[in-house]
Amino acid sequence: MTPVPSSTVVAYRDDGPLSRGMGMLVAGQLPPLPPVIAGAFVTGILLLIGVAGSDGLAVFAPAVTLLLAGPGSSHPHDGRLDWLVPPILRVIEYTFVAACGFAHDVHPFLIFLLLGALAFHHYDLVYRLRQHVYPPPWLATAGLGWDGRMIVLSLFAIAGWVTAGFVLLALYLWALCGWESLTSWLAAPRSGVEATDAGTQD
Repeated sequence: MTPVPSSTVVAYRDDGPLSRGMGMLVAGQLPPLPPVIAGAFVTGILLLIGVAGSDGLAVFAPAVTLLLAGPGSSHPHDGRLDWLVPPILRVIEYTFVAACGFAHDVHPFLIFLLLGALAFHHYDLVYRLRQHVYPPPWLATAGLGWDGRMIVLSLFAIAGWVTAGFVLLALYLWALCGWESLTSWLAAPRSGVEATDAGTQD
């Protein structure tokens, strides 16, 4: 387990490689909140119009959200209201997943299975940061980030393999995040006292 980064708000974003790459292009000069709000608005409109259908505009919602919200990922998120960015991104991702699944008649169990994997990952992230620890950097890349996961589902929707996409993505995230979380917490000291004792013995 690695130390918590200086800005926990940025860590809560759960950005993937695509979003982080776009953030590097603007070098933290773009305030994060207005673009995220715009992304949420556009995503909502696209979902209402296309209801995430493979022949509708809603499949492009992830790309639009990425183009709007991605560049803000490198900002320190030190504004008074910048803490709103991560929950807005969660709402966008969860809403898109649910809309995409129900619009394509995916079995509700599979929808909740994928949403459960996302919720577990984000809960684990929040709890880690509260305990002043952070998952390894490779997990954000392997987990695809909010941007990568939405784009993967969008591509499956365009190809007409939505159910397969839900199954594969849910199993992948449960295996990846569950295994990494379990092994990391088992390896971590169970209390501050144990951590101090371990350091004294060394």
